[in-house]
Amino acid sequence: MTAADVISAEQRYLLQTYARPEFVIERGEGCYLYDSEGRRYLDCVAGIAVNALGYGDPDVARAIRDHANGLIHLSNLYHSRPAVELAQTLVNHTSWADRVFFCNSGAEAVEGALKFSRRYARDIHGEGKTTIVAFSGSFHGRTMGAVAVTAREKYRQPFEPVMPGVRFIPFNDSAAAAAAITDDVCGVIVEPIQGEGGLSVATPEFLRALRERCDAVDALLIFDEIQCGIGRTGTLWAHEPYGVAPDLMTIAKPLGGGLPIGAILMRQKVAQAIHTGDHGTTFGGGPFVTAVAQTVFRKIADPTFLAHVREVGDYLGEALADLQAARPNVVLEVRGRGLMRGVVINGSSSAVREAAHNEGLLIATAGDDVLRLVPPLILTRAQVDEAIEKLTRALDAAS
Repeated sequence: MTAADVISAEQRYLLQTYARPEFVIERGEGCYLYDSEGRRYLDCVAGIAVNALGYGDPDVARAIRDHANGLIHLSNLYHSRPAVELAQTLVNHTSWADRVFFCNSGAEAVEGALKFSRRYARDIHGEGKTTIVAFSGSFHGRTMGAVAVTAREKYRQPFEPVMPGVRFIPFNDSAAAAAAITDDVCGVIVEPIQGEGGLSVATPEFLRALRERCDAVDALLIFDEIQCGIGRTGTLWAHEPYGVAPDLMTIAKPLGGGLPIGAILMRQKVAQAIHTGDHGTTFGGGPFVTAVAQTVFRKIADPTFLAHVREVGDYLGEALADLQAARPNVVLEVRGRGLMRGVVINGSSSAVREAAHNEGLLIATAGDDVLRLVPPLILTRAQVDEAIEKLTRALDAAS
C-alpha cells in the first residue's frame, strides 16, 4: 500500500477520533522516525512520552525475543514470576510504597486509584466519605472515572453525566486546597507536572499543603506520574525533589517500552483495605509484558542513565530559554523539568506543530498555545541543537 492508500483506508475503516498528519511512519531508530517516503523526523513526542528508550533499543528487543516464546498471557488466577519480580523492583525503588497492582494503561491505573480511595474510606470511616478533589488543568485519562477527574471541559462535557462526587480547585493554590479538602474527601489526585494541562509544575508549597490536609482528614493523596514519572524529569519519580510522598501513585507510559502496562503503587494501609474480589484485570500484569518492563525499568532507574537525562534536560531548558530571549514576542514562557518541556507561544500550537512536520521535527501540543516536547530519554545535546533549529524555523513559518 502506498501512503495515500494507507491514509484513505484509515479514513474508511478506523473510527475518526484523531487528526493525523498526511504521512505514514514505517520505522524508527534511536530518536528518529522515518516515513514511507524515507523522510527522517527527529521525534520529540516519543509516542506521547512512552518510548523512553527510543526505537530499536537492543536490550528491549532482546527481552521481547527471549520472552516471546514463553508465556504471553496467563491471567491473574495463577502465580507468575515476572509480575512478582517487577512488583518487587518497583517497591524497592520507591521509598514509601509497599504494594503494586498491575493493569494495562494509565487510565486504568487512575480508575483503580479512585476505587481504592473510596474503598479505603468506606473500610475505615464508613459511608459518606466519597468526594475526590482534582485540579484545574488536570488530565487523567479517557475512561469515565478518569474523565470525571479531568478538568479540561472538552474531554469531560460530551460524556456527562460522569462519575459524581468530584470537586475541582485551582492548581497550585494552597489556600483553595486547604478549604476544599474537608472531612467528606476520600482522595486527592494531582500531577506533579501536568501533561495535557500545559506542562505546569506543582510548587513545593502546594504539594506540602495537599499532604498536610490529606493527613488531617485521612484522605488518600494520589500522585499521577503516568507522564512525568519513570525518569522523565531526571529523577526516577517526579515527586522526589519535593520531599512529599503520596499514598498511591499511578504509572504507565514508559514502563513497558511501548507494550501496554500500567500500575498503581500504594502504601500498606491502602492495600489492607482492599479485599479479595474488590478489583481485577484480565490482562494486567501478564508474564510477557512484565518481563519486558523489568528490563525497561532497570535501564531507566540506573543512576548513570538518570544523570544523562538531567544533563540533557537542563541543556534543553537552557536552549528553550535562549529561544525565548531571541523571540520574546513569540515564545512567552518555558515550563517543565528534565525532558518534559512546555513552550507557551503567542499563536496557535497546532500551526507550529504542522510547520514542524515540514522541518522534520515531531512535537506535540498541550493546549491551544502550548507546545509539548517529551523526546526519548536517550536524546543527545546535538539532537537538542537540531530540535531547536527546526523549532525556530517552524515558529517563523507559522507566525
